[in-house]
Amino acid sequence: MISFDNTENAFKAKSNSELSRSYWLFKLISNPLLVKGGATFGPLGLSLGFKGLIKGTVFKQFVGGENIQDCSATIAQLGKYNIGTILDYSVEGKESEKDFDNCLHETLDTIEKAKGDKNVPFCVFKVTGLARFDLLQKVSAAKTLNEIEKAEWERVKSRVNKICGAAYQTDQCIFIDAEESWIQTAIDDLANENMAAFNKAQAIVYNTFQLYRSDRLKFLEESIQRGKTNTYHIGAKLVRGAYMEKERKRAAEMKYPSPIQPSKEKSDHDYNEALKLCVDNIDVMGLCAGTHNEKSSLYLLELMQSKNIAPSDKRIYFSQLLGMSDHISYNLSLNGYNVAKYVPYGPIKDVMPYLIRRAQENTSVKGQTGRELNLIMKEKERRASLK
Repeated sequence: MISFDNTENAFKAKSNSELSRSYWLFKLISNPLLVKGGATFGPLGLSLGFKGLIKGTVFKQFVGGENIQDCSATIAQLGKYNIGTILDYSVEGKESEKDFDNCLHETLDTIEKAKGDKNVPFCVFKVTGLARFDLLQKVSAAKTLNEIEKAEWERVKSRVNKICGAAYQTDQCIFIDAEESWIQTAIDDLANENMAAFNKAQAIVYNTFQLYRSDRLKFLEESIQRGKTNTYHIGAKLVRGAYMEKERKRAAEMKYPSPIQPSKEKSDHDYNEALKLCVDNIDVMGLCAGTHNEKSSLYLLELMQSKNIAPSDKRIYFSQLLGMSDHISYNLSLNGYNVAKYVPYGPIKDVMPYLIRRAQENTSVKGQTGRELNLIMKEKERRASLK
């Protein structure tokens, strides 16, 4: 069985100076006060001329570059270790039609960049990059749209269809990211519509299932059944989730039951049950296990072995974020499993929300930063002992 404690594999791609930079970065973001201050003053720092500092530290750790061309070096470096890249134009929170069309064209460019490149097995987009948040909320709540909103919604559907159609034409898998629960129904509907259109022979379009929500395991079961009934494959990217605090706060303020699982143990249980459900139905699915959890990763290995599924079977991928959990990514890839890293890119000012979430995630997820630091220190000690 694979050991995720093998730090020689985990940091094979990092020089001593890169390892030290990662060490000091994780030391900084292990401080909740610094992270909280960074969320407030990060954008201010950009306006005050600290772009170089941000670009050389947190941006370099978690982001591929400011544009697609910048990502080429990261794609090549990961590819040397048989790790794929998931290209992610990580710009969000826009509100104008011009911004939405720009995001459409940028996403189409990622698909074109990935075309025929074995090192880029997936691309990804957020529907909030293509549509107003308030419109998605209204559609999700099944509220009546006025004529202007109906036309706007048709444009959103057209953008998503163009992206998924381009992915289909180039045989390039595309992820539709999950977002907040109160806009997710609209996103799920778009995903289902495009999976039905383009996943007849294999999974091209993937929906994302956040298993920290208590209703998502059942929704995954229903999605698989819908695919079987209508003869199309389901693409499933399984994650735990990224909006927990926001979800609980909104539920408390608006006095409705929180959609979030009552405990981490329940999230872990449903995540692993979702893995089993997907592997049991792998003949009509594509699965990407997006997780930084060692136990879930090992459980998926066991499921694959129990079904005699080869490590290189392209229907199953493991995925982690760039700059995090290299001990999982590299140990899996060096043992022949399919692995892809999320590689976000975009102008620094536009990816600041993403960077802030990564810092907050490393601070709030129990043991995440400590685990990263311990592995880095272990590798530094191993290298020192060789001198």
